[in-house]
Amino acid sequence: MSIWLAIALGFSGFTALWRGMEHPAHVPPGQPALAPVRRGQLRIAGWVLLALSFALCIGVRGGAIGSVLWLGTLTASAVLLVFGLLPYRPRVIRPLAWGAPVLALLLWAVLG
Repeated sequence: MSIWLAIALGFSGFTALWRGMEHPAHVPPGQPALAPVRRGQLRIAGWVLLALSFALCIGVRGGAIGSVLWLGTLTASAVLLVFGLLPYRPRVIRPLAWGAPVLALLLWAVLG
């Protein structure tokens, strides 16, 4: 179950990094551009979430396998974001980025 939490943290981290970009093409439809201070906060939050995902994978599987597991979870979360949601459902990304880690953490706590 910790793999789902790592994927959810990676997805939320990539979403925060995406929202922290400056280019106008990266602004979701119907939403204003963010202030530079807010973009900086989102970049920091994105990297912290990716680091938490890395720490989780290393803690579960050790250094050698955990780093490979982390790269796999990053790939899965990036594919979901870039190929699955950005082109077709951009309005779903923000609620999913907030809810996915919470849901994965609840599943991890309940199922073990």
